[in-house]
Amino acid sequence: MICVPDPHPGISTVAFAADLAAFGDRTAVITADARLTYSELAKRVEATARALGSERRLVLLVGGNDIGALVVYLAALAAGHPVLLVPGGNPAALRSLIDAYDPDVVASPTGDGEWGLDERRAVSTHSLHPDLALLLSTSGSTGSPKLVRLSHDNLQSNAESIARYLAIREDDRAATTLPLHYCYGLSVVNSHLLRGAGLILTGLSVADTCFWDLFRDNRGTTFAGVPYTFDLLDRVGFASMELPALRYVTQAGGRLSPDRVARFAALGRRDGWDLYVMYGQTEATARMAYLPPGLAESRPQAIGVPVPGGSFRLRPHPDWPEPATGELVYSGPNVMLGYAKAPQDLALGRTIDELRTGDIARLGDDGLYEVIGRHSRFAKILGLRIDPQQVELTLEQHGVTACCLGHDDELVVAVMGETDAQRIRRLVAQTCALPPRAVRVCELAELPRLASGKPDHRAVRELTRAAGDGDAPSAAVRETSAASRPGGGTAELCALYAEILDRTDVTEDATFVGLGGDSLSYVEMSIRLEQALGHLPADWHIRPIRSLEPAERPARSRRRRTVETGVALRAMAIVLIVGSHIHLFSVKGGAHLLLAVAGFNFARFHLTAAPVRERARNLGRSIGNVALPSMIWIALIMLLTGAYSVPELLLLESFLGADGGETPHFWFVEALVHILVVVTVVLSVPAVDRLQRRFPFALPLALVALALLIRYDLLGIDARDRLPSAAVVFWLFALGWAAAKAATVPRRALVTVAAVATVPGFFPGEPWREALITAGFALLVWIPGLPSTAAFNKLAGVLAGSSLYIYLTHWQLIRLLEDQFAVMALLGALAFGVAYATLATRLARALRTCGGRGGRKDAQRVAGRTIAPARPAG
Repeated sequence: MICVPDPHPGISTVAFAADLAAFGDRTAVITADARLTYSELAKRVEATARALGSERRLVLLVGGNDIGALVVYLAALAAGHPVLLVPGGNPAALRSLIDAYDPDVVASPTGDGEWGLDERRAVSTHSLHPDLALLLSTSGSTGSPKLVRLSHDNLQSNAESIARYLAIREDDRAATTLPLHYCYGLSVVNSHLLRGAGLILTGLSVADTCFWDLFRDNRGTTFAGVPYTFDLLDRVGFASMELPALRYVTQAGGRLSPDRVARFAALGRRDGWDLYVMYGQTEATARMAYLPPGLAESRPQAIGVPVPGGSFRLRPHPDWPEPATGELVYSGPNVMLGYAKAPQDLALGRTIDELRTGDIARLGDDGLYEVIGRHSRFAKILGLRIDPQQVELTLEQHGVTACCLGHDDELVVAVMGETDAQRIRRLVAQTCALPPRAVRVCELAELPRLASGKPDHRAVRELTRAAGDGDAPSAAVRETSAASRPGGGTAELCALYAEILDRTDVTEDATFVGLGGDSLSYVEMSIRLEQALGHLPADWHIRPIRSLEPAERPARSRRRRTVETGVALRAMAIVLIVGSHIHLFSVKGGAHLLLAVAGFNFARFHLTAAPVRERARNLGRSIGNVALPSMIWIALIMLLTGAYSVPELLLLESFLGADGGETPHFWFVEALVHILVVVTVVLSVPAVDRLQRRFPFALPLALVALALLIRYDLLGIDARDRLPSAAVVFWLFALGWAAAKAATVPRRALVTVAAVATVPGFFPGEPWREALITAGFALLVWIPGLPSTAAFNKLAGVLAGSSLYIYLTHWQLIRLLEDQFAVMALLGALAFGVAYATLATRLARALRTCGGRGGRKDAQRVAGRTIAPARPAG
């Protein structure tokens, strides 16, 4: 039991929040870099509860999927303080609710990873009803002052009901795939803490490979999703993932099409997990119905049966006269106390006993309920409950007359006459916390109206639906989409991705990795993206474009920039390689450091959640990007000078042996190509692919151990002289691979120790060479970005992006200029390699453009949305 100052008599608390300590040393919360037992969580909750005090106050909590927000939430519930839970990331909505309800305490992140309590007054100015526990918005993130008032019993009873029908166990571990401020996401937290189960607390998207690493490593058993989550699951190849601990998946937050319900249910049956389709509303605390998983394939269109303790009835509706059909009305202990529209409403007790859902439902002969229509205008878009009327009022304040409608998974905004559609879309997206792609603006010649003068929603829906379904817009309607005009929102970033990756299918939900980005294109992408944003998130390569926000930098820091460590190391290494070969200086080890960087980037950009075939295609393209320019250059030099041999041309010199024991000029290129080919083939084997997905960190470590047998010649076969260079140096590549998958501090420490232990001795008598490799590896593991300037970023980006071409061509520059012009030879070799890289890149893009020009325009039109067109290279 959590010991907190005694609240006033008659004030109840929420049992699952107050009884955390009862589960002792069981794991309560897991994050990417921390783990708390229930005892430890209880101590933190108790300390925060004491800080809040015994005098009941209204606590506004800026919700977030982190330990700080969770502790404040539980502490307030345990101490009897009503919580107003609001979303983070929307300052306008936050300010609107603060102004409307004047909270006594505001709990929010301080910016340094901690949470602070802004105690605006010691004694509340509000009259707070004894049963009031939680206030949630009725309309997502619009900042509407209309709130749902939930009691302590509402929270406790609904958590118990959910835990009962899901059969939640103490050994379950649920990932927080939904926001804490969203009632569905909050119900996951409440129901699992009730049973002493574990929470994998994260804000990562299911589209991020880091999420699945965290989920697998901690043996996650369940996660929740809205319909959009299942779109992402399809994109990341969820069907082919190995998730041995997964026990069940839940779905709510909007209708998932019956065919997809049946498909995911069948997938779960194949892989040993259950799909629970659920139905709920904030006004019912969270859940009202669930579809037993055994019926998901045969009755995928149904919402199921009432949750334990609840019941439905059908209220006759004049527009739906069919038998066993009507407005769905719910009763149960989880029905809210009522609404609040102003601070004085916080003193009210229960004002309703049953909930009219606004949904039209039908009761089947099998006892299952099915939602077939909607009585009111509320819409669920991508899992968020949006009030179109509130959006209309917001637009009216900005001088825009509009009619807003929910249509499938987008919010349609119909406006009269020609307007700045990009501005309207951006405003609506920010107001509702929706991605711009989910907002469609239609410009109508006139807004259809009823005789009463009110907007004719049915007529507007028909007009906008015709445009959205792909019919040619008439003179009465002109449609625009999120990227149809340049210069606003994320359109410029989409264009940047399209240009660098030469793709026509770039959308705001795309990621660099998902679009097939590799270790060659990431250099230019990272430099250009840092220039566009003013900063570079460590996980930018797996984040959707829509989540990449520009940094607000003070004027004095505008010249301070950051460069990715991998980019800086590549630039440094190629300079050291060329300078050492020219004998301007002797700092060796650059090529071997590049192998570790190559392994690191291989794991970052290729070992994604994509299906095996897609991954193999991307790897094949990357191998071609290395092998083809190399072979073309070698062939050219062979024709002009006869300097190289056929084995070198075919990148097989290390197999056939170099003359006189001399190290082949292109050993590095050969080794990299051979390693990538072998790894691609091996990972295409289904059993190995499953092993890699299940043990993403352990597998490369095991490969390091196997490769060390050759590195130390433990097999007694004189490996360094008899085996190809790829086999001899593979341990460095595998070590870089492991470093990229080392998501925790202990794992990063482990791979660092492995490097420190294995690099020394590889080059006898060359301790500085070994020190360079070890130091570079440590930087790669521990420091994702280095302080820089805009000028250095451009230079590093050019050198790193051209490093392969510089490596290929510098041998000829050495022979031309000789040692007496060492500095000139270095600069000339770098410049010539950059020129070859520019020529090769532009030629490749031109060839791809010619081959794909015919279908490009058609590919850019997708169901009423236009992607950002690629800008011409250069």
